[in-house]
Parts: sequence; structure tokens; C-alpha cells
Amino acid sequence: MNLILLAVAPVFTIILYIYFQDKYEKEPKGLLLLGFLFGAILSIIIVTVLYLFTGKLIPLTDEYSIWQQFVQAFVVVALAEEFSKYVIVKYFAQPKKAFNEPYDGIIYAVMVSMGFACTENIMYVLQSGYETAILRAFTAVPAHATFGILMGYFMGKAKFSNNRFALNMAGLFLAVLFHGAYDFFLFIRFIPGISIGAFISLAIAIYLSKKAIKSHQEASHFKT
Repeated sequence: MNLILLAVAPVFTIILYIYFQDKYEKEPKGLLLLGFLFGAILSIIIVTVLYLFTGKLIPLTDEYSIWQQFVQAFVVVALAEEFSKYVIVKYFAQPKKAFNEPYDGIIYAVMVSMGFACTENIMYVLQSGYETAILRAFTAVPAHATFGILMGYFMGKAKFSNNRFALNMAGLFLAVLFHGAYDFFLFIRFIPGISIGAFISLAIAIYLSKKAIKSHQEASHFKT
């Protein structure tokens, strides 16, 4: 039980932070909960199905191949996981009437991302223990949040733009880019010291996420 609490604590800490950054017009709690549950269950199912195909089509035959690890990081893992989140935000959240200001893109994308991160984190922590729980609380879970914020920033802009497709794709691309970079530097750990690149990419993503949140707060239709 303690392990599960450690696994979910950072997830709900981030959710509360993002929720209270929605300063002007809060989203219905029921829709936010559904977004979280879709991320925790449906997104995991989509990723599992995609892994079954990519695992066969793009197998990792040499773990010391930088190119193969690059493909694994950006295509097999990052694209599959972020696409699974994107589909839910695009077809569940974005059409909703409650999605009525740019910041809503961020909050719904984060809810879906945190649902995914919650399920993933519980699995990792139950398998590997307390040290993994503490490490992931400050790395993988915040990373998933930043991927959601960056995706949601553009999807929030897309809802109120005539160029919706391009902006939605920009959100997906940026999430995949940062997710892939984070994983890639961890995957090529056979190069001494290279893993620092993952933390640098996470720091950049956090910086951009803060700017994205502030930008959409300023752009709120409900700001008085």
C-alpha cells in the first residue's frame, strides 16, 4: 500500500497544481476525471496494441546501436505513447463545450497524461520498489506532465483557430520530440555521462511548460 501511495502521490500533486493554475473558469470535475481514467486505461490499451506492431516491425536487435535506440525512443515509445494521449484529447476533450478557453487544452492533456503516468508508475514502482518511486517522482512523472502541457498548449490554440489541424499536429510533434529526447538519452546509457541529456531536456520542457501555462492564462476569454 505504501508503494502505491508513493507511486500516485506525485501524479495527484501535479494534477492539483495544474488544476489551480486554471484561474478563470474551472473545468467540470467529471470531465477531468474521465480524461484521467481514459489516460489510465484506454491510453495504455492503445499503446499496448501499438507496441505489438512496432515490436515486430521495428525490433531492437542491437542495444548498443545508437540509431536503433534513437528509433526506439522517438518512434516505438514516444510516438506511440503521445499518440495514444493525443487521440483522447482530440476526440474526447477538444469537442466538448466545456473546452472553452486555450488553457483547457493544457488541463485536459495533463489529465490524460497523468492517467497514463499513474498506471505506468504503479507498474514500475511495484516491480522495483521505493528507490524507483522516489526517482520517478522527480523525473518520469513530471516529464509526462510537461509532454502533456506542451501538447495541450497547441491543442488549446487549435480549438479557437481556423488552422486546427496544423496546431494539433504541432502539439503532438512537440510532445514526441521532448519525450523522445528524454528517453533517447536514457536508452544510450552505454555512453558514459550521456544520461545528463535527459535531465537537460526535462529542464527545458519544464521551462517551456511554465511559459505555456502563463501564456494561456493571459489569453483566457474569462479574464477580467
